Amino acid sequence: MRKIFVPGTRSGDLAKARVERHLAAIFAADVAGYSRLMGADEEGTHAQLRAHRSELCDPAIERHRGHIANTAGDSILAEFGSVVDAVTCAVEIQRSMRGRNSEVLPDKRIEFRIGINLGDVITDGTDIFGDGVNVAARLEGIADRGGICISRQVLDQVEGKLDLTYRELGRQNLKNIAKPVEVYAIRLDAAVAPGSRFLAAADLKQEIRYCKAPDGVRLAYATVGAGPPMLKSAHYLGHLEYD
Repeated sequence: MRKIFVPGTRSGDLAKARVERHLAAIFAADVAGYSRLMGADEEGTHAQLRAHRSELCDPAIERHRGHIANTAGDSILAEFGSVVDAVTCAVEIQRSMRGRNSEVLPDKRIEFRIGINLGDVITDGTDIFGDGVNVAARLEGIADRGGICISRQVLDQVEGKLDLTYRELGRQNLKNIAKPVEVYAIRLDAAVAPGSRFLAAADLKQEIRYCKAPDGVRLAYATVGAGPPMLKSAHYLGHLEYD
């Protein structure tokens, strides 16, 4: 066999040339308390998870034009070309899981946690890697049982396009992620709180004004609404916003 060498290249350079990058919506899911469930009933837990995967999760991901990149144990890592598709798929899975768990004892339920991020990924065969994938995995780790956490980048793409409400969790320092990430939890309950409905209909505008303290320091304060004033003392915030 004759080997052909390309002048000026090394094997490492050729490996780098084969690396493919693209922007994707990254969907990471795992089962809350999976080790405990397996310890209590290994065969039953495995059978339940297989059924949920084959009957619900995998078909939902395929139906919403997603691609499963990796599955290990109880986890699912998938990518979507559309952020809207990724979030719609996650909501469908979590709402369907509520119905599937309705007659299962709480300590035996398979409950997924899902994290979704938008980021640049590296493709290696069918698998995906990169900081965007790591953020999605960390978001999944802080989601509630049966819940979904998304990054600010995801919210920017889906807000106003899906009939969902979101709860701000603030900037989170995620493990092994260099910069804090703005995190939001998707509210999956069909019923919206009366206070939320009122605020949405009121279309309140926040007005920022300034005054001086006795020592001459210039202070900013915000007013919202009309009528007799109700004063709320400040707490630690980097900027003025609705409380």
